[in-house]
Amino acid sequence: EDGRIHLCLACRTAQRAEEARELVLQEHPAAQVSTVEVDLGNLASVLRAARELRCRFQRLDFVYLNAGIMPNPHVNFGALWKGLLARRLLHVLTTAEGIMTQTDRLNGDGLQEVFATNLFGHFILIRQLESLLCSNEKPSRLIWTSSSNARESAFSLSDYQHAKGQESYSSSKYATDLTSVVLNRKFNKQGLYSSVVCPGLVMSNMTYRILPFFLWKLLMPIMWLLRFFAKTYTLTPYNGAEAHVWLFKQKPEYLDALVKYHSCTSGLGKNYVEPRKMDVDEETAEKFYQKLLELEEQTLERYGDLLD
Repeated sequence: EDGRIHLCLACRTAQRAEEARELVLQEHPAAQVSTVEVDLGNLASVLRAARELRCRFQRLDFVYLNAGIMPNPHVNFGALWKGLLARRLLHVLTTAEGIMTQTDRLNGDGLQEVFATNLFGHFILIRQLESLLCSNEKPSRLIWTSSSNARESAFSLSDYQHAKGQESYSSSKYATDLTSVVLNRKFNKQGLYSSVVCPGLVMSNMTYRILPFFLWKLLMPIMWLLRFFAKTYTLTPYNGAEAHVWLFKQKPEYLDALVKYHSCTSGLGKNYVEPRKMDVDEETAEKFYQKLLELEEQTLERYGDLLD
């Protein structure tokens, strides 16, 4: 909508990237839209994409860090029933606390797949793009997609890749919150600001894998009714993007680095943004950041040909 904006869609699959580009151009034929192929769960792919972006652009104003996976999700119906009996059903349904588990695995880089895709690939991308993000006349922005499922109880500094647990998604999203907090402490003076978003409960291909499709068909009328009580039931991707778009219009120096911005939708369908304080410990964030730097050094040794 603004001719000065150049939008670069970073996607894992080139064909889907091109399809998304064509959809944008149908609505805005004069828009500047390009694509870059990147698999955030593959370090070589991340490094190649970063090198390509450094060749194409002199600066980046916004980077939306949105890639995420939730492999083999399982619902604990017993925990759901206990939540109902304890009158915590609304809390459980809006955060999935204690009712959802995942089965993780190692990827080709020897990292836990969820940690690598949801967090570490983004971290490496940022590190490789620092020259386009820092020390510019105008501030640059990082906007992470986190979750209301991000919980401290699922995260451990001693097992930050979550190799021993069954809540890898929740752990990776809490790690996202920690990373955003410490990036602000490290880089605000260089003109780089980081924010965290929760899109709410969006019905996406990821969500539909949690339960059989026919169950979702039965539940959808109930979920539309629940939105009168659970404002984070945004349900559609359009509604879920409310906080992402809202942050685009804000001056970053006035935002709270310890706040997560939630996309919300009222029972009558009105979209709005609600800021909520994050439950993060800044000392833990600093320690985790140091662990990320150590892991970066260890894992990038094999990719010398892709580094400047």
